[in-house]
Amino acid sequence: MPRSRRSQVSLSDTPYYHCVSRCVRRAFLCGEEQQTGKSYEHRRQWVEDYLLKLASVFAIDVCAYAVMSNHSHVVLHIDRAQAEAWSMDEVLERWHSLHQGTLLTQMYLNLELRPQLSEVQLQAIRATAEVYRTRLYDLSWFMRHLNEHIARAANQEDQCTGRFWEGRFKSQALLDEAALMACMAYVDLNPIRAKMASTPEDSAHTSVQRRAKAAQLKQAQATNLFPFVGNPREPMPQGLPFELKDYLELVDMTGRMVREDKRGYIDSGESSIIQRLGINEAQWLTLSGEFERHFSGAVGQERLLREYHQHMGHQRTAGLSCSKRLLNRA
Repeated sequence: MPRSRRSQVSLSDTPYYHCVSRCVRRAFLCGEEQQTGKSYEHRRQWVEDYLLKLASVFAIDVCAYAVMSNHSHVVLHIDRAQAEAWSMDEVLERWHSLHQGTLLTQMYLNLELRPQLSEVQLQAIRATAEVYRTRLYDLSWFMRHLNEHIARAANQEDQCTGRFWEGRFKSQALLDEAALMACMAYVDLNPIRAKMASTPEDSAHTSVQRRAKAAQLKQAQATNLFPFVGNPREPMPQGLPFELKDYLELVDMTGRMVREDKRGYIDSGESSIIQRLGINEAQWLTLSGEFERHFSGAVGQERLLREYHQHMGHQRTAGLSCSKRLLNRA
């Protein structure tokens, strides 16, 4: 039986999660239907645009994404501390950018009507704002907004009703740096494995293309994506604990191997990230090329995986054998 979303998200163990949403219809999320020749390619932009919009509203950052023909991948970072630091006004403004809210919250945000509110009404507004605050760093609410928006737009375009996505999106906790980087590379290389692109920078509607374009234009970081801030140090700024240049080189190198269907041997001197993560070359190629095949739940080193399942109250440690085989330090 599938576990509830609450039993899969543990912010005390990790703020990073990999989510996959799959389309259940014969009609594609994107791509081109072979029988009719109808193209759905424009829907890729729908997903990308709304995903990045939600990242600007929620206290959830986008680390990686790829919009495929019948599914989408996102790697997300949940920033609970950011949401808890927002003022009540900011929480309400963010929520109202997506929803109408209540009559009382509408009155509160109207500076002309706010003085008419009584103390009892203000207390009710404060309570409502706290509900909104928790939703704004909730993984399920983020994915719900994304998938419902796309489903409604697709149903309207297809002039039909009914379910567009599978019943639930799939989520995986990424418990350490190795799991995070392997999953991000896996997501960014999806179009290459599907022969939809020849290079990472040509992979349309992916985070790696957005990051590569920003780097090419000599920008520090791509807008609306969780930034790379370099190797761990004190004090550590908010962001991914790697160098952007190292990550782009790593994806490009791994992508060439996947595209040429070579298990191969990677010269350890060519990638400082692989050395720092302590994963040997064969392990890395398996992780970044077959991530979902080997892991269906939380991903991380054996110790972190055991702690995560213990915190979640799970009786067994799922994925333990793959963790020992692929994520043990070299």
